[in-house]
Amino acid sequence: MVVVGIDPGTATVGYSFVTGTKKDPNILDFGVLQTLPQPADMMPQRLLEIAQDLEQLLDIHKPTHAVIEELFFFKNAKTVISVAQSRGMILYLLAKRGVSILGLTPLQVKLSLCSYGRADKKQVQSMVQKVYKLQTLPTPDDAADSLAMAWCGLR
Repeated sequence: MVVVGIDPGTATVGYSFVTGTKKDPNILDFGVLQTLPQPADMMPQRLLEIAQDLEQLLDIHKPTHAVIEELFFFKNAKTVISVAQSRGMILYLLAKRGVSILGLTPLQVKLSLCSYGRADKKQVQSMVQKVYKLQTLPTPDDAADSLAMAWCGLR
């Protein structure tokens, strides 16, 4: 079983590919996909860039399961709309490949990983470092978040 964890966005998308179990997880790959800064009317180009980069990773790692962050309250309506567009495109790519998809809110991920739903970024990074037995804190935040999500998809 290969689980992909995805923290969707438009400027930055966190991704990770993991195998193993929650007690003994193994990282295959993790990082971020970044798009070039562009005006809002260039959203189709940004989505295309993310899709092409993500498709390459999906072709390499061939995940069977995915955990993708659910949308939650945003203060900025423009942000939630653009992230929803990115998330929808990512869901399409995963569904097209027959990947089993689980959506989790940040609260659910933090409760599962840290046993505290209000854990901050550093606490999440620290727990990710611990469960994957990493030498250093995983960075950037989007990549660490994707590793937390992927861990939640392991058995």
